[in-house]
Amino acid sequence: MADVPIGPAKAASGPRIARDAAPFIEFRNVSKRFGPVTAIDGVSLTIYEREFFALLGPSGCGKTTLMRMIAGLDQPSEGNVLLEGRSLAGVAPYRRPTNMMFQSYALFPHMTVAGNIAFGLKQANMARVDIETRVAEMLSLVKLEAFANRKPDQLSGGQRQRVALARSLARKPKVLLLDEPLGALDRKLREETQFELMDLQQTLGMTFLIVTHDQEEAMTVADRVAIMDHGRIVQVATPAEVYEQPNSRYVADFIGDINILEGRVSARDGETVHLTADTVGTPIAVAQAIDVSIGDTAWFAIRPEKVSISPDRPADATRNCVAGEVWDIGYLGDVSIYHVRLPAGSTIKSTVTNRTRLVERPITWEDKVWLSWSADGGIVLTR
Repeated sequence: MADVPIGPAKAASGPRIARDAAPFIEFRNVSKRFGPVTAIDGVSLTIYEREFFALLGPSGCGKTTLMRMIAGLDQPSEGNVLLEGRSLAGVAPYRRPTNMMFQSYALFPHMTVAGNIAFGLKQANMARVDIETRVAEMLSLVKLEAFANRKPDQLSGGQRQRVALARSLARKPKVLLLDEPLGALDRKLREETQFELMDLQQTLGMTFLIVTHDQEEAMTVADRVAIMDHGRIVQVATPAEVYEQPNSRYVADFIGDINILEGRVSARDGETVHLTADTVGTPIAVAQAIDVSIGDTAWFAIRPEKVSISPDRPADATRNCVAGEVWDIGYLGDVSIYHVRLPAGSTIKSTVTNRTRLVERPITWEDKVWLSWSADGGIVLTR
């Protein structure tokens, strides 16, 4: 059966799975309780070999608990976790073909970089010559050959992060578990390291599972993302799908910036849904095949970058077009975000790319403007 891509094309040889591929990691109706608190509530999830998979959600949603159950640091209260089709129940953490990299890195301060990388290999009783070879491979992999004899306190934050990563990879685990691995890095270094992680995963052909609450991080590195909320998985999809086609208001609001407007279904015309929203004051037409009935409550969701803003009335102002007043402006360098207040009471955000070096804005505070969007710019959500 033909292979199909599972995520964005990060490289010409990007990860691919067959339509009938067997699960590599599988959660089967897994729950985890800590006393009266349910941290994981009936989760079923499949992760495939060579995927870069992300668990994304707010603090306390259960994503780290899921990861710890793969590592063997927590045991399910109910259900089963499988790796390569075999249950991990009763398998000690040190006997699992996994390794975990924590946010704190936990490097040994009295050891050199090479010593930190070699530590786990020595614990596994690997021959000295093999340890030296493997350490050299890892140093080359993370581009730290010149720092082999330095101590952790002689390294930058990014270098310490790469030492921790090399140590986690030295024993060649089948699955690398990354628990907020970039949380201690500044924004610019964090962005650079995200691409290094992607390249490393491609080079090694390993399965990476990352836990993060950073949306941009998950969207950048992952082939697929699982969005979690209160111990449950609410959507599993590619980054593009969770951004462009969220399955609920929770996912739409959690991922990126978005306008969400409540309305009612007023008509259906083929694959176009028509909504009326009292807080908008203009008919809304959405090109979307969705099972809704006339009179149903629904929500129109549209990203700010898909809303056009202009001082001039569009030629067709009969639908998907509304007048308003600029209430606030956020200048972010590459883009400006306009908050436009409508006469009916709601506020819609529009993002405009700053394509020139002009400091003076053509549209400014308290200007009367028109907002418009295409029929395929937003989506209808029913929950």
